[in-house]
Amino acid sequence: MRPEGTNGTSGGELLVPMAWMYAEYIADELLRTGDLMPPTTLEFRAGRNALALTIFLSDGAVGGARVVARLDEWSSLTAAGRPWHGWVRERLREREAAGSGPDLALARDAWRWLEETELLAADLDAVVPGGVDPRAEAEDEPRVWTPAWELGLPLGHLAIHLF
Repeated sequence: MRPEGTNGTSGGELLVPMAWMYAEYIADELLRTGDLMPPTTLEFRAGRNALALTIFLSDGAVGGARVVARLDEWSSLTAAGRPWHGWVRERLREREAAGSGPDLALARDAWRWLEETELLAADLDAVVPGGVDPRAEAEDEPRVWTPAWELGLPLGHLAIHLF
């Protein structure tokens, strides 16, 4: 990533987005451990971006055994019915007000992708208990276009629980 500027404490060197990269690494590991989908899918990317944003915006990632201590916090933030979407928007605004940097730029890019990308997913509102024929082909299921964050968030939440 190109530096946004060369003044400050970097000594004119390339600014490296370590906080974002570490949050993304932890999110990637959680999803891979959960083995919910192949890492090459857009669904995996949605889950990784949602988890990375959660980790990054919850005051950053931590290393080693302290990651396990943060799992409950991340699980709570990604739980169904929680205002995660609004929480992300507010935390990004707070971070932007405090200044910008390469970490924040990558977080904004991930958020933009999650908001602007739609994925074709099963329509859970159309599923009626007992109304699904287990012999039916997957293509016969009702599907809708869903914002990537709405699909990635529950996948990330599930990955935390499977860790």
